[in-house]
Amino acid sequence: MELNYILTVLDRDKQHEFEVLLKDAEIPLSLITPGQGTATKRLLDYFGLQDTEKSVIMTIADGDKTRQIFRRAKNDLMIDIPGHGIMMVIPVKSVGGGRTLAYLTDNGAVDQKVPDLNVENELIIIIANSGYTDDVMDAAREAGAKGGTVVHAKGTGAEYAMKFFGVSLAEEKEVILILASAKNKKAIMKVIADQKGPSTPAGAICMSLPVTEVAGVRKLED
Repeated sequence: MELNYILTVLDRDKQHEFEVLLKDAEIPLSLITPGQGTATKRLLDYFGLQDTEKSVIMTIADGDKTRQIFRRAKNDLMIDIPGHGIMMVIPVKSVGGGRTLAYLTDNGAVDQKVPDLNVENELIIIIANSGYTDDVMDAAREAGAKGGTVVHAKGTGAEYAMKFFGVSLAEEKEVILILASAKNKKAIMKVIADQKGPSTPAGAICMSLPVTEVAGVRKLED
């Protein structure tokens, strides 16, 4: 069965409309957390824009409901027009048990379909020490990153991570989400690791996930 993790970032004042959309699609599980854009003050001033608060919405849906959500988001929220938000689809490889799968898919039929991971875009997830988002984003932009969204979090980690790697997770963290083209992903992750990695005050660690569908951005190479 096709099962997707849908990550949506949009202005906070659009959150309720998106929640209605998810309710109409009978989505069993969605999580919402506040976020913040990473555009620089100079860029915002240049275009006369405000640094608006964001909502980051995480949803699990099967293939049919994924397509339904995308259609509604494009029609009702104009999500496919840059500036109205971003949606991306990340394939789910497996879930923990048959009852979990039944819950997430409303007892949908199970098949052995494997998602195509030969993708054009990837989601880079960076976990950095609190207060270092601008530093990490400055490094990422050197390698072609266009922007991102930051979510504040508190880490939990084993003591040996601090002892052996100099990385402490048990403190305030900033999770930075960057959508990048697959061809630029490696360069962005490398510059972050080299300039703002675990041995630096930023303490950034990063990873990437495949994105099979995206709405809300122009072609990243443009």
